[in-house]
Amino acid sequence: MFFEDYTEKLWGVHPRDISADWGAQRVKGLSVSKAIKNAFAKLFKKKNREVETSLIEQFVYPKKGPGQLYEKMASEIERLGGKILLQRRVCDVQIENGKITSVTAVNAQGEEETYSGEYFLSSMPIKDLLQAIGQEHAPKEVYDVATALPYRDFMTVGLLLKGLKVKNKTKLKTLGDIVPDCWIYVQDRDVRLGRIQIFNNWSPYMLKDPEEHVWVGLEYFCSEGDEMWTSDDRAFIDNAVDELVKIGVIDNKDDVLDSTLLRVKKAYPAYFGTYARFDEVKTYLDGIENLYCIGRNGQHRYNNMDHSILTAMEAVAHILGESDDKNAVWNVNTEKEYHETKTEN
Repeated sequence: MFFEDYTEKLWGVHPRDISADWGAQRVKGLSVSKAIKNAFAKLFKKKNREVETSLIEQFVYPKKGPGQLYEKMASEIERLGGKILLQRRVCDVQIENGKITSVTAVNAQGEEETYSGEYFLSSMPIKDLLQAIGQEHAPKEVYDVATALPYRDFMTVGLLLKGLKVKNKTKLKTLGDIVPDCWIYVQDRDVRLGRIQIFNNWSPYMLKDPEEHVWVGLEYFCSEGDEMWTSDDRAFIDNAVDELVKIGVIDNKDDVLDSTLLRVKKAYPAYFGTYARFDEVKTYLDGIENLYCIGRNGQHRYNNMDHSILTAMEAVAHILGESDDKNAVWNVNTEKEYHETKTEN
């Protein structure tokens, strides 16, 4: 009930029209009784209490943001002799006798390059993967379902602020005494803004002077090609600042020291439309012997970053012969309980 308006901003449809698969995945193991029990345990400072993952308040976070993890991963791949090719779009997938033999990609100069291999791990959107495979290989029903899968795209306005108008009224200590939230969900129907990230609270090392300034991300959800997506950058940023003033987070435009705008395509694989027939697509792709679909878009599943990494680890385990169950790649994050390891300080 509380997230109705936010959820509709995010997905562009009313929550009643979204598959229950999505809701069940995001609140695993959580119930009203468990939430109340957790609240009372906190009130009486009960130690070593069992906490549902949805209610955990502390976790490990990279010092300079999630990108730091992937920068390290890339450097290790190259150190071990691997090669990373960027700015390429897969346009064709060649399949013979139930196995991929090669893929063709278009580089930044518009030139086609073909790569062969024994195994192929795909984290590209399934919609794009099936378009690259083409109707000559995929059954018509599978192709039609996959190429019509819905997505939501993402725009974020980054703002460097002098400070926040909203005050910290909690007992939690923060640098600069700003509000302790990492995310603030915006339910207000009068603004298009969906969520505010306060990066200081994720890691103060992402700012030059976290005690003096606040770096926030204003999150907007849209569909590629719509009015929001095609907006002029400057006009969109100015409107975002106006909305931040309107909901009382800052006093006025003079509080903004710097700004930027980023667009992310297919940030959220959606659980409506042809998703109801997704199992047909999954069965077809899993039947391609040397193909492993991994990651959020690779599985059209609203996984977190750790889940996405684990799908790749399961794929590698199968390739190395450490696992004889290829379904394990798809089974990540399908259990009713979270798999994250919980640690006590």
